[in-house]
Amino acid sequence: MPYVEGRVVHDADAHIMEWPTWLVDYAEPDVRERLAPRPPDDGSGRLIDVERLRDKHASDEYRAAEATEIMARKNFAATGSFIPEDRPRALDLLGFASQLIFNTFHNGRFFELERAEPDLVYGAARAHNRGMLDFCSVDRRLLATCYVPLADFERSAAMAAQSVEEGAAALLVPSGCPVGHSPSHLGLDPVWATAQEAGVPVVFHVGGGGRLIDPAYFRNGLPIPPDFHGGEENFRSVDYMAIPGPPMQTLATMIFDGVLDRFPQLKIGVIEQGAIWVPSWMRQMEAAFEAFARHEERLRALELRPSDYVRRQIRATPYPTEDVGWITSQVGPDVCLFSSDYPHVEGGRRPIERFEATLEGLDDPDGTVRQRFYCDNFVDLMGSALAPIAA
Repeated sequence: MPYVEGRVVHDADAHIMEWPTWLVDYAEPDVRERLAPRPPDDGSGRLIDVERLRDKHASDEYRAAEATEIMARKNFAATGSFIPEDRPRALDLLGFASQLIFNTFHNGRFFELERAEPDLVYGAARAHNRGMLDFCSVDRRLLATCYVPLADFERSAAMAAQSVEEGAAALLVPSGCPVGHSPSHLGLDPVWATAQEAGVPVVFHVGGGGRLIDPAYFRNGLPIPPDFHGGEENFRSVDYMAIPGPPMQTLATMIFDGVLDRFPQLKIGVIEQGAIWVPSWMRQMEAAFEAFARHEERLRALELRPSDYVRRQIRATPYPTEDVGWITSQVGPDVCLFSSDYPHVEGGRRPIERFEATLEGLDDPDGTVRQRFYCDNFVDLMGSALAPIAA
């Protein structure tokens, strides 16, 4: 029996677990020499032995418990987390109609490379995109995100076009500001135009804004608390509070500078960065609009109010600890997307049950809100990328 039954559910946030040499393995020879392999651990300091894990995943004992353990096994222990041929079996057991697939370990690395080595980041992004497309090629329900750095206008435009041509279901871009220019710069319009014309979204993901906060916040004279993984390298309550910062600033800038006006069919997904902040952020943009429109021609030139652009073009994934019912009551049914974060620990073992608990008090007699949350908003976000699944 799959985890999901009785409704169509699209998963807006799922991952692969990249083995330590994954990026290097997919890189061109000249790029490979400049890319150091990732440390041989699972992200929390625990060493991994990929070949030993492959043998374990192929064992009769492991597979006999897959159906009951599909939501309990996490990270490298999860079915299909790093072995592409196993991921379709995981999807069958999960019961999801599709998964939008992201990397686990490289968003922050790319953000830093874009600043330190802008020439290298495009080669690293090409390696990433080969790896993502290769992993997702085993099943049309797996939707690959391809990374597009925003450091150089011409190379970014070329990479966006190449990614779409090679089969990207979404263009993953940094949610933080590029070096030396705004994400709303006219020089990046070819990137947005490529996404709009192809009918694929642009997506942000946690980690794409670089370091969340000054590490001095943790020098408080107290013991460092463990994170979700039991280590000290991921995020905890204090830096969790900073997660929405980069997408809030970047998207507000893009709205105010008319990017969503110039590309009215462009869809943007804000993935694994929560959504509890969206209602107050929309109100803050409305307040900014009222305060500055008289003095700023760019604001007066907008065809819509800031909140209207959000409802028309931006979609976001709440965390399972957030009250999706309250968010929906504040912003309407068009913004929130279901996500599992499979196979990450942060996604939890029962995300649907946790989301349902917050939807119980919402007025939804005909199930419209749930239909939009679990399915229709994702279909709207993904556009033509879902065509192969529907075929």
